Amino acid sequence: MSSSAERTLGRVGVWSMELRNAGRPGVAEAAAELADRGITALWIPGLDGRGVFDDTDELLTASPKTYVVLGVLGIWRQEASVLSARVQELDLRHGPRTIVGLGVSDRNAAAAVGRTYTSPVGAVSEYLDELAQEQSPIARERLLLGALGPRMAQLAAERTAGIHPFLVNPDYTARMRDRLGSDAIIAPHQAVVFSADAEQARAVARDQLGMFVGFDAYRNNLRRLGFTDSDLVPGGSDRLIDALVAWGDDEAIGRRLREHLDAGADHVAVQVLPTAPADNGLPSPGGDGLPLAGWRRLADLSADLT
Repeated sequence: MSSSAERTLGRVGVWSMELRNAGRPGVAEAAAELADRGITALWIPGLDGRGVFDDTDELLTASPKTYVVLGVLGIWRQEASVLSARVQELDLRHGPRTIVGLGVSDRNAAAAVGRTYTSPVGAVSEYLDELAQEQSPIARERLLLGALGPRMAQLAAERTAGIHPFLVNPDYTARMRDRLGSDAIIAPHQAVVFSADAEQARAVARDQLGMFVGFDAYRNNLRRLGFTDSDLVPGGSDRLIDALVAWGDDEAIGRRLREHLDAGADHVAVQVLPTAPADNGLPSPGGDGLPLAGWRRLADLSADLT
């Protein structure tokens, strides 16, 4: 990672679905606390795009140290002109602390807004062309692609800062580093469960991430990594879950993050999967429905990874 990128993201960030409702009680305080603990990169999913810029604004307001990464925003529901304008508005209020991850999703997402495409790489390339033609284009250094396959990853290396892959393991990180060279940023998503109970941890992982095993893009990539049909069963086999989701005590979680970094990742975006209903969006005393305990443990152990 370049020195400027390392100063921006650090080695470990928080990826959180809960932060996509950034105006809820406790979120601003959590963002500020994480920054004070050394976590200054917050990743939020784009989902259908609605409200994502308002959430980004809330998080940037919460802490002047924080960078917000959209990980990722689908190209079909956000016209390039609108994206460029909204990022410019955020820059005027907060400085250049917004980083945009872009994803192509699938044909269904395109069809839902009356669009069609034949090539994922071609569709993203055209979108990048449109962004570059805007009056206030987003700098290449502030763009990432949610790439999985080699062709999309190569496009990311050529036209953006790098890749933010989802549902991958350290072996994937190593392969991408060999393919893309030293300049491209590789910032994988890594889900973790702070539980040493294998049955509980795998159940949590399947409940919150298992559906993605059924998506073609992820299945194809997992096959490239050596997983077979026996692993790609609904919810994923134990072998697959253990490869994609780190679980256990702090030492075990830290070991997985270190494996990504040693394999060539510049930054790891960590999603703490909540193990209790109170951590999954329901009111809880002092926690406001956020997995604060897990985030605090992550911040403590990440200090040893710098």
